[in-house]
Amino acid sequence: MELIGAGRDADVWALDGTRVLRRYRHGGSADEEARVMAHLAGVGFAVPRVHDVNGADLVMDRLTGPTMAQDLARRPWRAHSHGRLLAGLQASLHAVPAPGWLRRRFATGDPARDRVLHLDLHPENVVLTADGPVLIDWSNTAGGDPAADTALTVAILRGVSLGPVRDTGLRLLLAGFLHAAPTDPAPRMAEAISARLADPNLRPAEARRLRRLARRAPDGN
Repeated sequence: MELIGAGRDADVWALDGTRVLRRYRHGGSADEEARVMAHLAGVGFAVPRVHDVNGADLVMDRLTGPTMAQDLARRPWRAHSHGRLLAGLQASLHAVPAPGWLRRRFATGDPARDRVLHLDLHPENVVLTADGPVLIDWSNTAGGDPAADTALTVAILRGVSLGPVRDTGLRLLLAGFLHAAPTDPAPRMAEAISARLADPNLRPAEARRLRRLARRAPDGN
């Protein structure tokens, strides 16, 4: 197998020209992730098709196309429009009611108002295929308040630094996202920052930027 991708918790291996294997490094079960993806596919939301799940291993369609992050590196002038695209994907996702079997996080207090949340929406998790954008990495998915999902995307984007030139693109991406965001992140921003700071995979530089954000602009703006 050829290693074609590596995240903070999992590796992605090419099985052949049409399928990939996503494997959690530290074990665990991918069953709920596979179930969420099958549920979303059933309501028409674009996710990779799942072929098999076995413990920490998830076999899915291999997607053809750059990630949004790769496209931004080549065409940074698209940052604002890509931010709007992120918001559009999130709005479509938040139209899906959270099924009763899905774990809850940032719950609204009324199960009927809980929606499916991705909780890790950023440009590296969007693949731009010929058939349209596809959202990947559903390992953090939960049912809850859409504002928390929006706030986590803001926290992720505000925590990253790629150097002076590319940081300008990040600011434009965030501006486009907030301009078209389906919900106001402010009510859940403090919780989102705390959740990011609790992530054991968070880099020290990201943690410092998020702590500054919490002090200076707790609503994320």
